Amino acid sequence: MEYIVGAYATAPSAEGWEPELESLYYQHLKSEDNIIGIEHPFVGKLHPYDDEWFLSNVSKDWQFVFTSIPGVMGQLANNPHFGIASTNEAGRQAALVFYQQAQQAIMTLNNHLGREAVSFLKIHTAPKISKNSTSSIAALQSSLETMLSWDWHGAKLVIEHCDAYIEGQDAEKGFMRLEDEISAAQYVNNKLQSDLGISINWGRSAIEARSTNGPLQHIELAKQSGLLKGIIFSGASDIEGPYGKWKDTHMPPAKALYIPSYAQGSLLTFKEIENSIQACQPQSLSFIGGKISLQPNRADVEQRVSYIKSLLTLLDHALEPNETSVS
Repeated sequence: MEYIVGAYATAPSAEGWEPELESLYYQHLKSEDNIIGIEHPFVGKLHPYDDEWFLSNVSKDWQFVFTSIPGVMGQLANNPHFGIASTNEAGRQAALVFYQQAQQAIMTLNNHLGREAVSFLKIHTAPKISKNSTSSIAALQSSLETMLSWDWHGAKLVIEHCDAYIEGQDAEKGFMRLEDEISAAQYVNNKLQSDLGISINWGRSAIEARSTNGPLQHIELAKQSGLLKGIIFSGASDIEGPYGKWKDTHMPPAKALYIPSYAQGSLLTFKEIENSIQACQPQSLSFIGGKISLQPNRADVEQRVSYIKSLLTLLDHALEPNETSVS
């Protein structure tokens, strides 16, 4: 199988910017035949540290899935009304400006590689819902209509569902409910004849539901709507530990099979991966992948790559019976 890897979460740069160390890490990733591309963090510019470094170090053959969540969370730290679903018009407009910057970054990468290299841009239904900041389906629909009118240079938009606001429960992201995201996506797709999709992050769905049933429920909802485009496997835990209890820390999978790198207490077991893969009907997906981080974040490049390879090994075994090729 071939996978998209959220390499930035496992990268040495998660601890600080050391270009030579980061280059070594990318060399390792490029040597793995089953990594066909990376999920790349958009923070308002092409690369968090150095655009030219990034262009010089990516594989000319990689596919790219841009994720806006690092940039969205950075914006929310300064403006709690920021988001494409915000009922605060200034906050909604600020989010549209942010996504225009993503459009420019996609064009820059495509121009460098001489092709349409970015398959998807993951967008997120901020703001974090609270007494002071609210969202609405109408606001989200308006933003989506605007964004879908732009030239994305070959990239498709996909709403990545994050843990939704639930009254009385501490949220990590606290964005919109999946049902509301689906409703908005279906509305604009029907109106514009567009192909906006939904993607699921295993850990974030488990965090929302406080249960490993959460990812299965969200996969089923998105699949029934006809919008499910992809799934990314990140873990979570229901116990206190280095990765926190119900925290969005991209926990590695639990020990399984013969993998050398794993995390004690992870709810992302091999059985849960198998169940989710089967529920997805993977042959219909545009991407499958993983994103993990290390806590404490102290490891050499080889160890970091070992964690990625261990997760992909579990995905390989879960996908074997499906004999599928993901487009």
